[in-house]
Amino acid sequence: MTHSREALIRIKDLHKSYYDGEAELPVLQGVDFMVRPSEMLAIVGASGVGKSTLLHILGALDRPTAGTVFYEEQDIFTFPDKALARFRNEHIGFVFQFHHLLPEFTALENVAMSAILGGVTQQSSVHPHTDKAKEIASCYDTRSVYTRAQELLAYVGLSERQEHYPSQLSGGERQRVAIARALMNQPQVVLADEPTGNLDSRSSEAVLELLWLMNAQAGQTFVIVTHNKELAERADRTVHLVDGKISTAGKW
Repeated sequence: MTHSREALIRIKDLHKSYYDGEAELPVLQGVDFMVRPSEMLAIVGASGVGKSTLLHILGALDRPTAGTVFYEEQDIFTFPDKALARFRNEHIGFVFQFHHLLPEFTALENVAMSAILGGVTQQSSVHPHTDKAKEIASCYDTRSVYTRAQELLAYVGLSERQEHYPSQLSGGERQRVAIARALMNQPQVVLADEPTGNLDSRSSEAVLELLWLMNAQAGQTFVIVTHNKELAERADRTVHLVDGKISTAGKW
């Protein structure tokens, strides 16, 4: 895919340390790279080098010790916590190795949840189904939210499973629900941490093909931490993290 040279995300001199008493444990030690719109970027490296830490900072789930993360020229870590949380909900989607679906909600409700909690108030024709969902959404008109959730479940091939609970879905189906949920708020970027790491080979291949379909057809930007060699080789570009620093970068 052809990408704009303009950066969607720029990471400059990023550092992250943790502390064990007075002892500093550096994880990221001066990371610099960028992500372009509609790019499929893979982050690879040995276990323990800081890949997930880097992804959490990119997703505003954690703050860096030093350095900056710009989203279209906005330095997001200048935001106070509430504004940062709002930015994260509106601009970033997440897919993790373990799907983290809420067991008491259906597939449809799980997909819709981030929009409901974000206060989306547009109109359409589908209402929440359970008392818990109604309670959470009581101050919003959530009908269009559920319409979009239905459309996303259809996109990931799960129209017939939207009323099923996570316990009634296979591992691959749960991960597809998680991908649909990540897309619910139309994020600028989807961050995925080992999205196929907990799946068998058949389910893994189906999830990979779905990610590439979304990137190719919809131009969705992805940053994916992975040990999956096939995924890394198919990405537009691969960033190698070694000892908390970028070692090499692939295709630009």
